[in-house]
Amino acid sequence: MSRRNRHHRPLIASVLAVVVVGGMAACSDGSSSGTGPPEAPAGSAAATGTPTGSAPAAGALPQGSEPVQLDPATFTSEIDNPYWPMVPGTTWVYAETDADGTKLRTEVTVTDKTKTIAGIEARVVHDVVSEDGEVVEDTFDWYAQDAAGNIWYLGEDTKEFQDGKLETTAGSWEAGVDGAQPGVILPAQPQPGITYRQEYYQGEAEDQGAVLSLQEFAKVPFGSFHDLLMTRDTTSLEPDVVEYKFYAKDVGPILTVQASGGFSREVLVKRTEGGG
Repeated sequence: MSRRNRHHRPLIASVLAVVVVGGMAACSDGSSSGTGPPEAPAGSAAATGTPTGSAPAAGALPQGSEPVQLDPATFTSEIDNPYWPMVPGTTWVYAETDADGTKLRTEVTVTDKTKTIAGIEARVVHDVVSEDGEVVEDTFDWYAQDAAGNIWYLGEDTKEFQDGKLETTAGSWEAGVDGAQPGVILPAQPQPGITYRQEYYQGEAEDQGAVLSLQEFAKVPFGSFHDLLMTRDTTSLEPDVVEYKFYAKDVGPILTVQASGGFSREVLVKRTEGGG
């Protein structure tokens, strides 16, 4: 979701306040491990509001709507990128609260199934969102990892429900179908300043990502984490919306904060390791 590479110091500061203060409040029941987070490093993106380091050579990762040609022989459905290892059987459970007080539960499961997309064998990940025990969204996402370690997003089959009835499948897309282009969800070697397309299907899915920092911290119900990867996700379809995501090594996504175009906060409350 990246329109322009803009970094607003007050916005970043407010996000980190939510991460620390809100996270500590969520964990006051003692369900998390570790100690409270230290202050942000002086040179980090959280402290300055700007990314540190330099971006790689232009064109290293897909951008905008540009087409890409991927060689299936260089891809695998076995995903071991340290910031989001997708071992079949692994589950993540998240709790989300928005500004209106709406509470959602999201369960993400790495299945043992694969799907061939544009000749690439992709891992199928099942994502179910529920409110008060009723499913409101049911999605199958398709991921694969290239030889360098980049995690590619090859599409999704998503359904939204209202009062138990299918309302829409908007947002569904598949790489190589009707002009849809795959994107990168996580770079192999994230560095502050890197930008990349996450998905592109004109008018339906146009997300962009940018790496802000590798030195963040957060405390969520599942635990306390340092040296987090922090990304900024935007979309040209909703120009006012900005999300910040935090990834922990060997765990995956632990926190998402929408800080513009509305507010919501999604925290990791449980993770079960697969492969056993």
